[in-house]
Amino acid sequence: MTYLLLLASLGIILLSAEVFTNGVEWLGKKLNLSEGAVGSVLAAVGTALPETMIPVIAILFGTGDMADEVGIGAILGAPFMLSTLALAVTGVAAMTWKVKGQPRETMFIDREVMTRDLKFFLLVYSIAVLAGIFGDGFKPLVAIFLVLAYLYYVYKTLGCEGGECEIPHPLYLAKKHPDPALPIVSLQVILALVGIVIGAHLFVKEVENLANMWGIPAFILSLIIAPIATELPEKFNSVIWVRQGKDTLALGNITGAMVFQSSIIPALGIILTPWKLSQLGIICAILALTAAGTVYFLLKTRGEIKPQTLVFNSVFYVIFVGAVIVLY
Repeated sequence: MTYLLLLASLGIILLSAEVFTNGVEWLGKKLNLSEGAVGSVLAAVGTALPETMIPVIAILFGTGDMADEVGIGAILGAPFMLSTLALAVTGVAAMTWKVKGQPRETMFIDREVMTRDLKFFLLVYSIAVLAGIFGDGFKPLVAIFLVLAYLYYVYKTLGCEGGECEIPHPLYLAKKHPDPALPIVSLQVILALVGIVIGAHLFVKEVENLANMWGIPAFILSLIIAPIATELPEKFNSVIWVRQGKDTLALGNITGAMVFQSSIIPALGIILTPWKLSQLGIICAILALTAAGTVYFLLKTRGEIKPQTLVFNSVFYVIFVGAVIVLY
């Protein structure tokens, strides 16, 4: 039964991700947003809900030091998984699917959107991490800065000049209508988000059961397996968009979530927890910054992102797994 439920949860996530990508493209069209804004804000925050709920619930409703540890670990783990595995999976998808019959030499992206997202991430995540190492007397100010930085990021993203999204495929809830009304578009997005959250939580639950059956230590589950499960929405949505040749949406979905997960959620952790980073937490943060920094550096110097560069980021995840094994 565990294996069947695990497969069922994956099916729910996949189906919901397909419905969500269709709905959020139409939502961006109705709101006259650019493709970069749709990917980096609407899609990024929406699909970040499953992994966001874990630290929020742990911090607000948990008790004792263990709840704080779970919350801090989840906060640090989400940007790490996005900057390593999520980008790597997108790179593999880009190498797999051709565009107009030709393999991708580079990702077809809006360079300004990607540069802005990665720059914001490197800035706010570095500050959040430093606050967890040195900033005992400045944590409230850091939390305020992180929130204001994200609000400024949203302002810049929604206000940027860029081409509007092309006309999406027909809305699933209104396939016969060439221009569906905003309420029906919003309903589809909400239903898809509910499906993503349900599927992700079911997946985590069954992975926990599977870990107990196999005798896997709990720390491996909490540090490695569970974060992968909660990041599935970003991975699936980005793969869908890469398959459609919409690389800015695909990468913006991930990099926008990275900005959200490294600003708003750490601000909550800084205010409501001791926010003291362990040795493993510091290693995790450094690897996330290195992975994102590598992509940012190549984008700034070469003006492009190659699929192979994204795939290479999986190396940083392997290094982290090695650190977990050595330290524990």
